[in-house]
Amino acid sequence: WIGSSASSSSVFNIRSTRSIPLQLKAAAMSTSSPPADFPVTHTIETKLSKAFSPLHHLEVRNESHMHNVPANSETHFKVIIASPVFAEHKTPLARHRAVNSVLAEEVAADGPVHALSIVAKTPEQWDKMVADGKADIGASPNCRGGDGSLPKRK
Repeated sequence: WIGSSASSSSVFNIRSTRSIPLQLKAAAMSTSSPPADFPVTHTIETKLSKAFSPLHHLEVRNESHMHNVPANSETHFKVIIASPVFAEHKTPLARHRAVNSVLAEEVAADGPVHALSIVAKTPEQWDKMVADGKADIGASPNCRGGDGSLPKRK
């Protein structure tokens, strides 16, 4: 129910945050860091790209550095995604459920992802945000200490 056979004349845009400080990379450059260096990020990008094809926009931001975890962790993410598939999922909650369904293995209790922030839009909604200067989605809030269940930063 997540796939789509609709074609899109939109420009596909994928950006990925792969290191600290934040560095956004175009799809052509995202292979400069081998998937082995950031396997969770790569898995999220791959699964979302396949499930929500044709993609209009995708950013996968590793925000783990903002939390009390070891350096180079892959535990906290923000996904910003636009796809015509989201026209089928009318509410933000339905869209979040669709993304969480695709990433069920990663967000499971024993999975590598501890936190996932999602912004999911249709291409028209995303293009309007861009035109209105509202597409600069800020970072999630810094960690406020958490419950102490994650490994301490080294």
